Amino acid sequence: MAEDAPIGETDFADISRIVKMIPHRYPMLMIDRVVDMVRDRSATGIKNVSVNEPQFRGHFPNHPVMPGVMIVESMAQTAAVLVVHTLGPAAEGKLVYFMSIDGARFRRPVVPGDAMHVHVTKVRNRGPVWKFRAVAKVDGNVVAEAEFAAMIREDDGASLA
Repeated sequence: MAEDAPIGETDFADISRIVKMIPHRYPMLMIDRVVDMVRDRSATGIKNVSVNEPQFRGHFPNHPVMPGVMIVESMAQTAAVLVVHTLGPAAEGKLVYFMSIDGARFRRPVVPGDAMHVHVTKVRNRGPVWKFRAVAKVDGNVVAEAEFAAMIREDDGASLA
């Protein structure tokens, strides 16, 4: 579908579009595709969890479990794609920073072989600050949920080095 799809019309983003929209890259890119994206409303990110991901070397070697913080990061990245989709091409590549994470709950482990579906709904936005509600599911079962706020801003090019 066109990037200028009207509000209410569904759209999607494959991996090549995602990397144009948000600045995350391997190993921190936590979504493989975004489907059912409705401008200014909601989106569903999909993360296909693979045993070859670097976090599983240490979390945990004999019982690989996706870290909760990475599940929450997949929620944030899905929300970031929705923000860029809503604001349009001028927002591509902008940084989206967490401001708060509330009510995070983890219901069951996410393991290699799982296809995690991250459902994100916009609660509201005021200027550069956006608030979302997210629920992650595997095989239709809730594995995690959270509410979070984030701020979109320009990449000023400053580095820590």
